[in-house]
Amino acid sequence: MTADQAGAANPGRDEHARLVAEIEAASDAYYRDGSSPLSDAEYDALLSDLRALEEQFPALVTPDSPTQRVMGKAYTDFAAYDHLQRMESLDNAFSEEELSAWFDRVLRETGTTPELLCELKVDGLAINLLYEDGRLTRALTRGDGATGEDVTPNVSTIDSVPRRLTGTKEFPVPALVEVRGEVYLPTAVFEEINEQQAAAGKPLYANARNTAAGSLRQKDPRVTASRRLTMVCHGIGAREGFEPKAQSQGYAALAAWGLPVSEKVRVLGSVEEVRGYIDFYGEHRHDTAILDHEIDGVVVKVDDVRLQRALGSTSRAPRWAIAFKYPPEEVHAKLKAIEVNTGRTGRVTPFGVMEPTKVAGSTVEMATLHNFHEVARKDVRPGDTVILRKAGDVIPEILGPVLALRPDDLPAWVPPTTCPACGTELVEQREGDKDRRCPNHRDCRAQVVERINHVAGRGSFDIEGLGAEAAIALHESGAVANEGDVFDLTADKLLATPLFTRAAKRSEVEAGAGERVLTANAEKLLANLADRKDVPLWRVLVGLSIRHVGPTAARALAGHFASMDAIRAASQEELAAIDGVGGVIADAVIEWFGVDWHVEIVDKWAAAGVSMEDERDGSIEQTLEGLTVVVTGGLDGFTRDSVKEAIIARGGKAAGSVSKKTDYVVVGENAGSKAAKAEELGLRILDEAEFVKLLDGGTAAMD
Repeated sequence: MTADQAGAANPGRDEHARLVAEIEAASDAYYRDGSSPLSDAEYDALLSDLRALEEQFPALVTPDSPTQRVMGKAYTDFAAYDHLQRMESLDNAFSEEELSAWFDRVLRETGTTPELLCELKVDGLAINLLYEDGRLTRALTRGDGATGEDVTPNVSTIDSVPRRLTGTKEFPVPALVEVRGEVYLPTAVFEEINEQQAAAGKPLYANARNTAAGSLRQKDPRVTASRRLTMVCHGIGAREGFEPKAQSQGYAALAAWGLPVSEKVRVLGSVEEVRGYIDFYGEHRHDTAILDHEIDGVVVKVDDVRLQRALGSTSRAPRWAIAFKYPPEEVHAKLKAIEVNTGRTGRVTPFGVMEPTKVAGSTVEMATLHNFHEVARKDVRPGDTVILRKAGDVIPEILGPVLALRPDDLPAWVPPTTCPACGTELVEQREGDKDRRCPNHRDCRAQVVERINHVAGRGSFDIEGLGAEAAIALHESGAVANEGDVFDLTADKLLATPLFTRAAKRSEVEAGAGERVLTANAEKLLANLADRKDVPLWRVLVGLSIRHVGPTAARALAGHFASMDAIRAASQEELAAIDGVGGVIADAVIEWFGVDWHVEIVDKWAAAGVSMEDERDGSIEQTLEGLTVVVTGGLDGFTRDSVKEAIIARGGKAAGSVSKKTDYVVVGENAGSKAAKAEELGLRILDEAEFVKLLDGGTAAMD
């Protein structure tokens, strides 16, 4: 029987297979690392579609169908509880200079050379255990530091976590104590799990940390137990009946009570010894004979509790502790090929395809090579053994070849001369440009799809439901010719796009619907498109994909001109004179609006109801006029975008870097080196509550 005959004999089979694949991919992702490509509503909608299809075609129902198993939702809403004492974050040091600055401040403010406790920064999931009268009563994830999720049944399956504390004469069990620690998956267990995945023909888990996080959020504690998680303690929160005089004494108490404490903790008497500790574990961070878990740095704490109190804390982190983060990890990898892709502005970017290689805790198969000039400068060739790094421990990057391992007569890579997506000859945008670009901006499929996807991005219109897959599907079906058509999408156009349709239920067909109807995601996309037409002007500007015009320049343009018409009518000199714009961006704006089909995009959006101007709110007092404010880290009451908008709306400048010209630095959760630099420069540092006061009353409110 042919495939066509099989499909005819089993109507709905292809649709059933697609739905099952999407549902199981979402479930696997969640159980693997605690995340899912689908929202709760999207998952439920798919499951509902599957049930409807199986009702229509009962022959499709099998025992292993998601509708026949207890799968529930893509994630479980665990109950939330407040920590008795806030779980603070740690400030980070990424260099010797930043670590030295912290040391110097501690010495200066304490007037002494304190003993320093060093411990390994385990790459796991932070947990808070509450013991009352020695009995484990609750286990919470860190959450936002103030409130965490209750994972007590799952934590209770971890062998290293005692259900009841023991006591000694020196350290009797306290009436109440919060124990802070890190849950992690031992390296050997993680590798064993991946071997089982490979043997079963299933995808490998990316890294131990995400696998541990997903394991701890299982709905069935028996699954958590099977993952063989473990824990190490690194602190004490709220307590009654116990007051340690030193951090190390607290750790001794934890061990006496039967809790797991790292054997690698050291109390050291000098900065030189601390650096030796950091260097040693930096060299042996993947030596399984020394460590049974992944680490990403070393935590240094002032040991004396009296001095800890004297040093105090910021709004988010103790000033008596710091986390030294190891630099990006470098490994060797085999380069199989160099390929290229075309981005939304026509830039053609080379990237390396490698044999799967583990770096910084995850498996990497592709890495950037930046541009053709860099490939030539580094002389990277397919077949080379290359040095691979995860820049910032996030973006894989090829640093160069290991020439001693290069095979004889290995040919140099010859870059393409035409666009891989549309075949147009590549050009330099300007003489000496390091990039090669496809000049077919209007019709190159890769560029158009990337621009459609960009319109929906968080930095632009932030349209939920219009991602990369949707952009490809809409363009292929002809529903969207380019980004100008995005806001003209209708139900009829989505019905022509298979991704957004499903087989109609019997009742729907009887009611007059066609064989295919819109999915819940399609309906949601139409609603989101209508909702996102009224966004600030700067977001519209970002969505146009004008070269060099990102959020910062877009905010400057929108803040000065307040309307798209005014920006289009402005001269190069007027544009260049705006703080945050300058000549290069001004040229790019003039050049972009000089293209007819670009202007057509703006006109289409305007005709579809997209807002093309910002109403100047005269009711907002210009409390920050003339002030430069830097915000680093996360704030509870603001998003990254809204905090900038709040500053700009009040006449201030939202800067991205700290300098002597900065007036205020606002420090939130997980602040990095900007906070340390602000202290070093003696700048005024604000927590979130003080920042709100500044917004309301300006400098007068800070006196």
